[in-house]
Amino acid sequence: MLTRPLWILLVWISLFSSTLIADERPNIILVVADDMGFSDAGCYGGDIQTPTLDSLAENGLRFSQMYSTGRCWPSRAVLMTGYYAQQVGMDPRKGKEWPSWSRLLPMRLKEAGYRNYHSGKWHLRGMPADSAVSGFDRSFYLGDQDRFFSPRKVFVDDEPQPAIERDSGFYSTVAKADYAIEFLEEHKAETPDQPFFLYLAFFAPHFPLHALPEDIEKYQDEYLRGWDIVGKERWSRLTAIGMVNSGLAERRQDIFPPWNLSDDELVSQIHPGEVAYALPWDDLTEEQQRFQATKMAIHAAMIDRMDQEIGRVKAEVERIGESDNTLFIFVSDNGASGEMMNRGDRHDPAAPLGSAGSYLGLGPGWSTAANSPFSFHKHWNHEGGISSPMIVSWPKGIQARGELRHTPAHFIDLYPTILDLAGGEAESPKEGPSLPGRSLVSAFNAPVDWSDRFIYWAHSGNRAIRQGSWKAVTRRDNEERWELYNLEDDRAELNDLATSKPDKLNTLATAWETLEVQFNKDFETGTHSIK
Repeated sequence: MLTRPLWILLVWISLFSSTLIADERPNIILVVADDMGFSDAGCYGGDIQTPTLDSLAENGLRFSQMYSTGRCWPSRAVLMTGYYAQQVGMDPRKGKEWPSWSRLLPMRLKEAGYRNYHSGKWHLRGMPADSAVSGFDRSFYLGDQDRFFSPRKVFVDDEPQPAIERDSGFYSTVAKADYAIEFLEEHKAETPDQPFFLYLAFFAPHFPLHALPEDIEKYQDEYLRGWDIVGKERWSRLTAIGMVNSGLAERRQDIFPPWNLSDDELVSQIHPGEVAYALPWDDLTEEQQRFQATKMAIHAAMIDRMDQEIGRVKAEVERIGESDNTLFIFVSDNGASGEMMNRGDRHDPAAPLGSAGSYLGLGPGWSTAANSPFSFHKHWNHEGGISSPMIVSWPKGIQARGELRHTPAHFIDLYPTILDLAGGEAESPKEGPSLPGRSLVSAFNAPVDWSDRFIYWAHSGNRAIRQGSWKAVTRRDNEERWELYNLEDDRAELNDLATSKPDKLNTLATAWETLEVQFNKDFETGTHSIK
């Protein structure tokens, strides 16, 4: 039998220990890739070397049905505000100010005692280090995604810096990791008792296809077998690991961004090996195949380098002794892109492919393979445009290792999830709309059933809505034609059930219309600067 003094002592130790555990909120690192395909990473069935992401997945979770908005800035608006982009006037973009009732994520985390750091892309209203609006304590902001080697829009803590000259040795993917590491070193030295939030937003692999020569060399001949074979190989691997349970989407020659350069323009401005459409690989000439394989090699090199730089940041977290209690979240802002343009400094046909003088886009052929096994590309609301890989790793807080989660989720869920883990209240504003997302913390522990919820999309004439396994979707070139799919076994969207299930389609289409009206009304409830 315990004596009374010893019993009291054990009670106090227990209470103190419980408080310690409750107060040890995780550091949070949110990593966002730009235009990365669902199946690009090795741990998502890809053929690109991503050992850092693979390691995070092996020691954590992979979500098979995480959704973005299908485009860069709406996805980032969702991540930072917790609302659908339509609710905060970011799709379409309206005005220069956030709704008066909205609070950006770093502002909320600051209230919870976090230090906030940003490195990379912003693509939103205002500036990231604006203490009154955005809330990052330190920021390295690159506003020029057309120049990986020589950006002109460079800011440190919102202060403009000199433009970077070509041949300076600068590469934006490396620089973003450099600043992230600098901020973490500073955090350890100056504010080690505070948890930190790091928003690491890469450009890679967004066009133009710019990569370091040594990274391109690793993949130089890797893709000569073509996009049809690569897409099938990825689908096979994804099926084998249980990531997907569906057929393989068709390669569509008629689906490509309408703003792309024409076939003739691509040949005259870029290279005779360029093609505007997702043609059968075997129909291409040898010159076209070599050129297209090189483009995919550069895309792979950009992702490979991004993975290396995430690895450097991860090593710094380990060096400062925070690896066990740091939550890594990795997503992509949309699917791979079928876009092919010629802007920025314009393409120099004499420049080495992938260098600062070149300007290449991945195009719809390789984008189809990168988004395998799903249909369409960035910008569309079909699965290829909106499906994002999501890797979550937190050694101290998530016991699962290498598991999959098939719960359908959306970027709206990351805001309440992060606040939940940070000990902040994810309450809705009193004068604004309710937060539409749900905390994923319960899904970190075990699969959850959220089949009751509606998930909504709208972008540039494309529309979609999902409830449970059912999804209705339209295309901008045929907005009145709703398609209907049961995603439980058809995420490739091969079997349109619109005709055979009219009642289900009507329910979803009606729900979409209701949400559309509500979300536009939500934006109008705040005060704005609207042009």
